[in-house]
Amino acid sequence: MQCHCDSGQRFSDCCQPFLDGRLTAPTPLALMRSRYSAYRLGLGDYLVHTWHPDTLGELNAATLSESGRNTEWLGLAIVFARGGCADSEGEVEFRVRYRENGRVVLLHERSRFVRHEGRWVYHSGQFNPSKIGPNQPCPCHSGKKYKQCCGRR
Repeated sequence: MQCHCDSGQRFSDCCQPFLDGRLTAPTPLALMRSRYSAYRLGLGDYLVHTWHPDTLGELNAATLSESGRNTEWLGLAIVFARGGCADSEGEVEFRVRYRENGRVVLLHERSRFVRHEGRWVYHSGQFNPSKIGPNQPCPCHSGKKYKQCCGRR
């Protein structure tokens, strides 16, 4: 079965080991993909566990599970990601499409991830981040211009 995160990989080789708790996500991108899969599957406990406690607020596993199960998820597209195994902070910019009240909605967010107690967690996000021009530096910090790096995807 294909993974719910639209990576093109098999679920068992992609997000399932993270969702089952057998592994922790090694990068912000892997965590982002697994969190999207968790939303699609209604796994609120996983979402709470991978959310920084300082920014979780009033959200709880039951609310997140219900929200995920009651949404018709249509797809995830990654714009760019930065942060690796040795980093303490990272970002993932993504677009998610879902259907709400009969119409398709696009959620565009640049999410911030940090290490908390030795593992990656979602910290916060900026909705509809400002557009990156083709001649601007790539936000993934590669040193290349955006159009020659993440803008080519």
